[in-house]
Amino acid sequence: MRRLRPVFPSLLALAVLAGCATRAAAPSTYDQLGGAAGVEAIVDGLLETIVDDDRINAQFANTDILRLRSKLIEQICAESDGPCTYTGLTMQESHAGRHIDDAQFNALVEDLIAAMTARGVPVAAQNRLLRRLAPMHGDIVTP
Repeated sequence: MRRLRPVFPSLLALAVLAGCATRAAAPSTYDQLGGAAGVEAIVDGLLETIVDDDRINAQFANTDILRLRSKLIEQICAESDGPCTYTGLTMQESHAGRHIDDAQFNALVEDLIAAMTARGVPVAAQNRLLRRLAPMHGDIVTP
């Protein structure tokens, strides 16, 4: 006697595979930051916060703010897998002789988080960006 194979498991497997094939890719960190306009707004918010942050604003007293803005936009765009290339100095070169300590580094990170939060950037996207920026700590903080 010949046995018939059930059709249901095959249809279920086909439906699962079809669902996987049509699922949209998750938005990139860059997209979750808001693309070019979002990155610019985050950097502008960060710079505005730095001005009022007595923990670190002295570090920026003699800084070309327009150049800093431009390089921060490039860097955040590049680090979030956006279509940018960072063209500035290395972190070690740009922070040499500034005597930045952990407290100042952490203050800037807090200000960046505040700027992203104010723009409605999801916490997961914030964490992905911060994870990409974290290795720069060793080139920025003076031992």
